[in-house]
Amino acid sequence: MNRDDFKNLARIRIREARVLLKSGNYCGAYYLSGLAVECALKACICKRTKRYSFPPPRKRIERIWNHDLVELMAEAELKDAKDDESRRNPAFAENWLVVKDWTVKSRYDRVSQVQAEDLFSAIVAATHGVFPWLRRNW
Repeated sequence: MNRDDFKNLARIRIREARVLLKSGNYCGAYYLSGLAVECALKACICKRTKRYSFPPPRKRIERIWNHDLVELMAEAELKDAKDDESRRNPAFAENWLVVKDWTVKSRYDRVSQVQAEDLFSAIVAATHGVFPWLRRNW
């Protein structure tokens, strides 16, 4: 997979999450919303990968191919930028606090309408959302 693949997947997962949310399928909407952020972060990681460089060390590969949004943010080398944005923009900071707790294991969880709507809103909010911010960095 390459950077464009991850960008496209992130956009698709957002659209799918929106459809699921509107149809009352909150668990799936929650899961796919977080997955969209994971794909966006992986697109950001791809941006920082040199095309002809030797593969990264095995430990880094394991950190990249996981589902932990906080760890992926660090691997995308965006932690400092995210912290700066959080200081400047309290609404973004609040949104990140909601998003960072998403886990791939949520696919097994029962999620309420409020939880799904809160996560989706934190991700897609036009001005302060995590997804628009990631798009500026991918």
